[in-house]
Amino acid sequence: MANTSEVIYTGHLRTEAVHLQSGNKLITDAPKDNHGKGEAFSPTDLTATSLACCMLSVMGIVSKKEGITTSEGAKATVLKVMYAEPRRIGEIHIEITMPAKGFTEKEKKMYEHAAYTCPVAKSLHPDIKQEIKFTYL
Repeated sequence: MANTSEVIYTGHLRTEAVHLQSGNKLITDAPKDNHGKGEAFSPTDLTATSLACCMLSVMGIVSKKEGITTSEGAKATVLKVMYAEPRRIGEIHIEITMPAKGFTEKEKKMYEHAAYTCPVAKSLHPDIKQEIKFTYL
C-alpha cells in the first residue's frame, strides 16, 4: 500500500502537506485563537471541510452510478464549532445548496442518504455533532 501524503513542519505553527500521487500541496496554519496567524486552513478546518467535500463527492458518485439528475453545481457552506477542555471540534454545521434542477423526491432522498453516510461522516467521532441542512433551489 502506498503512502498518501507527506507533511513537513515549516515553523511558525505552519505545515506543508504534499499529496504523493498528484504532487498537489496545501498549507495549514494554526488559527488565531490557538497562537497562529490564521493565514490558511487549520487542521481542524480541514477536518470540517473534508466532511463537506466527501458529501459532495459521494453525491456525484450516486448521480453517475444511478443515472439521476446531476448534482453538479451543489455548494456546501461549512461552520466548525470548537469546544474547550479538551480543545476539540464539537460541532460541524454544513448547509448544502442544490442547484435548481427539479430534483424528484426520490433523487433528494438518494442524495441526502449518500451525504449522511459518506466515509468522512462515518469516520468522525460520534461526539462531534454533525448538523446537515439541504436547500433545494
